[in-house]
Amino acid sequence: MTLQFLSGDEWLADHRHFVPPDQALDFFDVSSPQPVQHMFGRWRGSELPTGSPLDGLLEASGWWGKEFLDAETVHPLLFETASGPRPVNPALLPVGVLRRAPRLAGSRAALAAFAAVRPLLATSRPQARLRMIEHRGVTTAAMVYDRLPIIDVFRRVSSRTVLGLMDLRGLPDPFFFVLRRER
Repeated sequence: MTLQFLSGDEWLADHRHFVPPDQALDFFDVSSPQPVQHMFGRWRGSELPTGSPLDGLLEASGWWGKEFLDAETVHPLLFETASGPRPVNPALLPVGVLRRAPRLAGSRAALAAFAAVRPLLATSRPQARLRMIEHRGVTTAAMVYDRLPIIDVFRRVSSRTVLGLMDLRGLPDPFFFVLRRER
């Protein structure tokens, strides 16, 4: 691996279309820990495709990113609307379908149904918290969902970019995503 010759942002750009899961984990492991307070703000999200059954699902459903107002006030899922990114309540999403039948969740019919009901899932209440946790031997910022078996773990790529690893109970391999701080 040639991580020492590339900046983290260059590595992500070189792998934006696909990276084998073991290489994504290697990159995650060599990336710096991210302090909780450096997560505050609004972040635009994108997926890092690794062959996960969840690849493509968030972006196809209109996912915009995440917002961290403080450690106790987190909007884990912002979706694009005509008036800008808005938070939805992730506890109302069919997470069980994601684990058992991700291809079904990504079908045209399921995505169309989600687009139709998404306005009903909107919320102004926080749905997650930020904590420092130890993951893969490193203590770093993580987002803990209030009512779902999901922890998103973050590693610093640059001052404006973090790599996220979604740890979903029952999903055999992690799902990777990238967050870039909104200007």
